[in-house]
Amino acid sequence: MVITATKFKRYIPYLLITPTILYYAIFWLRPVLAAVFYSFQEEGSSTFSLANYKTIFSDPFFVKAIINTGIFVAISVTIEFVVALGLALLINKKFRGAGLFLSLALIPMALPATAVGAMWSSGFATYGWMNSLLYKAGLIAADGKIPFLAGNEFQSLMLVIIIDAWQVIPFMMVILLAGLQGIPKESIEAGYIFGGNKPTVLRKITMPMLKSSIQTALILRIISAIQVWLIIVMIYGYRRIPVLLEEVVFYKEELLGFYRIALAYSVIVAMIVSIVAVLYLKVSGAFKKEEA
Repeated sequence: MVITATKFKRYIPYLLITPTILYYAIFWLRPVLAAVFYSFQEEGSSTFSLANYKTIFSDPFFVKAIINTGIFVAISVTIEFVVALGLALLINKKFRGAGLFLSLALIPMALPATAVGAMWSSGFATYGWMNSLLYKAGLIAADGKIPFLAGNEFQSLMLVIIIDAWQVIPFMMVILLAGLQGIPKESIEAGYIFGGNKPTVLRKITMPMLKSSIQTALILRIISAIQVWLIIVMIYGYRRIPVLLEEVVFYKEELLGFYRIALAYSVIVAMIVSIVAVLYLKVSGAFKKEEA
């Protein structure tokens, strides 16, 4: 059969995405399917079994991990979005020094989670640089060092949220700032011309036009928040503040003979991330078809 030039052009998009599809099939889909397959097999056995999942669901740390992860996602995403939006609106004003402020604000985002964990674990230690800074500033006495890392589980989780916000807020801010810079100035000016004040223009013009950027920032942040673990482990160690992904790593790295339980845990985490992402996109209206 002879393929004409017109027909060949129809296949060009499919030919262009073929390498990407093959890459994901080999390096993503195959490992995922293998993880799901082996998660239904006990260590040293090839028979189908739900034992790994029963072990996880009967583990009291699983419930704690679900609760802690849920608290972390709800509080951290809310705080980070509000602060990031405020900073994005401020920088978008293009005041004198805004470029320098933006450059400084982006520094935490450039640091890897390992560096952040090491920096703040040393800072919040009893004899760390945070207490030294407070002492030099005259805010605490020499014998009045604050035991930052000695709080209960909830207090420790709040401390991790603060540290995480310090690193993640710039990421959300950049996405929102890009969206703000894409809004036509005429639309904002029209809002003021027709009698709107700053809160009204922000609520009725800026926020609706920023919706796609908000959706992008929130969905990416929610997914990454569910997967938090490294900073927690570097500051507090394993199971001081159990979270979902930390439990996966704990079963794989800290316990011998529990590799397939770790695979089952990773499957559960992947399902939770997928469900939360789909629910958010549905609630936010991302799935709604545009009206003709």
